[in-house]
Amino acid sequence: MYQGIKHFHMLLAIVSVLGFMLRGVWMMSGSSLLQNRLVRILPHVIDTLLLLTALTLVVVLAQHAFVTGWIMAKVTGLVLYIGLGLVALRLGPTKGIRIAAFFGALVVFAWIMSVAFSKNPAGFLPL
Repeated sequence: MYQGIKHFHMLLAIVSVLGFMLRGVWMMSGSSLLQNRLVRILPHVIDTLLLLTALTLVVVLAQHAFVTGWIMAKVTGLVLYIGLGLVALRLGPTKGIRIAAFFGALVVFAWIMSVAFSKNPAGFLPL
């Protein structure tokens, strides 16, 4: 059961970031596709499933997010990723700020992945 949930979680993470990248390209190009109803709803469905699989993995592994360092690091990174994503796709007052937030979010996502694979709270950061 664990392996299936883990792989589904990983697949959802990849689909989520690919969708974010596509929406980021559309944001930078000024595409009206960002206003499509499916484009506005589907990421929330994918991200909800991603979060549910993460919580399921925490329960299955009997890990405690606020005690296990690498899980807490992922949760912290997730909050930062969501914040930067909001600035990138909705809240950024200028296109320059939205683009900077977009690339910042991608760096944070890469860091979250490095934490997940290494099980080290620092991930790829040289701490």
